[in-house]
Amino acid sequence: MKNYSIGVIPGDGTGPEVVAESVKVLKAISAQSGFNLDLEYLDFCGDRYLKTGILLSDEDMEKFKSKQAVLLGAIGHPDVKPGILEKGILLALRFAFDQYINLRPVKLYEGVETPLKDKGADDIDFVVVRENTEGLYTGGGGFLKKGTPDEVAIQESINTRKGVERCIRFAFEYTRKRNKRKKLTLCGKTNVLTYAFDLWERTFYKISEEYPDITTDYAHVDATCMWMVKNPEYFDVIVTDNMFGDIITDLGAVIQGGMGIAAGGNINPFGVSMFEPIGGSAPRYTGMNVINPLAAIAAGQMMLEQLGEEQAAAAIENAIMKAVRKDLKSMSAGKMGMGTSEVGDLIVSYL
Repeated sequence: MKNYSIGVIPGDGTGPEVVAESVKVLKAISAQSGFNLDLEYLDFCGDRYLKTGILLSDEDMEKFKSKQAVLLGAIGHPDVKPGILEKGILLALRFAFDQYINLRPVKLYEGVETPLKDKGADDIDFVVVRENTEGLYTGGGGFLKKGTPDEVAIQESINTRKGVERCIRFAFEYTRKRNKRKKLTLCGKTNVLTYAFDLWERTFYKISEEYPDITTDYAHVDATCMWMVKNPEYFDVIVTDNMFGDIITDLGAVIQGGMGIAAGGNINPFGVSMFEPIGGSAPRYTGMNVINPLAAIAAGQMMLEQLGEEQAAAAIENAIMKAVRKDLKSMSAGKMGMGTSEVGDLIVSYL
């Protein structure tokens, strides 16, 4: 029997609630499919930081390093200043373990409402491949004369040939494996960001020569946002940098039905990857049994797919599709027609 060592970070707010349902589903499908998940819970969260002042210790890093994958609930605490937990835990893990791909499926399921008029499940089905360790998120820059009328703030976007090339190559390989429209769109801003996206564009078209079966095109980020709303069916796979990827994936979450259904992966194809629901910790709903766990369950599905358990992952997705088509009234917290734990039970019953 295959055994997978999995780290579980319940996190803050409603994170533990949605993770509990994801774990419930993962245990059920692993029992059915004949593999074992060895789960270790990792206490990386705002509560621990408030009690101890620790974000991530050396021991924490060693525990993380020993895992084959990690399932994350959410990080974010109302009593901790914004940015501390995000930078000290989430970004620290992404950078330390070189999770250089952020993978975000944007897929509308039948029965889920979208704000886009006359668009349905056949129209919204694409994937965003976002570079995850460079760009504006490296922290490059600084202040000059801070706090004075002459203050200058500089934020630098760092783009390396290695980082850009490996992200783009992953996107080409993913487009080929996805095997749908076999079309890859580079999203950038070549008319303004003439240095960074000159590198991206040159690398993109150079690598495309190795993939004659993949159709390529380019779109400015503002046009990408417009087409995601007007003609989402235009896209198959989009590859882009860290900042633009951060923005367009949130737009993608809205058009696929909201944060309650959107999941993503922080991926190192050769190391430890981390999977999470896109929504935050939603502290106002903590302990109320009303938060939607489907995004966390879908994160578990993505994790199994990355581990190579594709049949089990497909079974989870089919169960999610059946639940949203037949049973759930809404994707919004408190409006689903059943509680958080009941949704988890429903998905298990459909496996």
